[in-house]
Amino acid sequence: MKNNMGVMQGRLLPKYQGRYQAHPIGYWQDEFFQAKEFSLDCIEFILDFNDAERNPLLTKGGPLEILELSSETGVVVKTVCADYFMEAPLHSIEESIANKSYKILQRLIDVAVKISITDIVIPCVDQSTLNSKEAVERFVVQMKKIIPTLEKQNINLSLETDMAPKPFIELLDKLNSRNITVNYDIGNSAALGFDSDEELEAYGDKISDIHIKDRVLNGGPIILGEGNADFDRFFNKLKEFDYNGPFIMQAYRDDEGLEVFKKQKEWIKKIIQNSYEG
Repeated sequence: MKNNMGVMQGRLLPKYQGRYQAHPIGYWQDEFFQAKEFSLDCIEFILDFNDAERNPLLTKGGPLEILELSSETGVVVKTVCADYFMEAPLHSIEESIANKSYKILQRLIDVAVKISITDIVIPCVDQSTLNSKEAVERFVVQMKKIIPTLEKQNINLSLETDMAPKPFIELLDKLNSRNITVNYDIGNSAALGFDSDEELEAYGDKISDIHIKDRVLNGGPIILGEGNADFDRFFNKLKEFDYNGPFIMQAYRDDEGLEVFKKQKEWIKKIIQNSYEG
């Protein structure tokens, strides 16, 4: 398997302000060593809305510290999940919010260039869903402005949406850039009741980042293999495409410790290997 196996930031550490899906300010450095212990290749960094200016991605010395930890542990940061934009959508109807978020995105791209990040995941779900024609139009305007920079610097904006395959591919066609790519979340797709074969046929060649978790239909996260995601089917279809991005473990985590994460990691690794080697 040529792809890197990584973890969503926070999954290997104690909760931060009651959440695993968070940038753990004050002890984020520890995850590099934990990831190394678990033989993981990378961490997908999170940029939260709260305390964004304290995130090392946006502080003066933070990017260098990230590089130093990567050098020390061999665990790299190639992708960022910009949850900031769930709280402050780039396509917000409030111009002041949209403008500030656009400036944050520009800063993220600048940092990405400096520390060799390849993908910034833009979540268009929940509060930032593209659930109307007007929202899509505002989003397209913002993306069109940033695309020249993306193409010049060769940084991907990887879109994570709750859109069905047809409207999503229509959006991608409107944007028409090699650097506007797809973040595919296996668990979210299952929860929405989408057909993974149909999704991959629509935009499998545009996927640059994959989140691995399981969910029940219309429900929340659950241990891998116990929800509605058909992992065997997904990975058997994925191998038809030249996917060379990371597999990011965003899997269920509980308060009992890391053993549940470790078991899920080994389980999904076997699924992926069997699909690619079978």
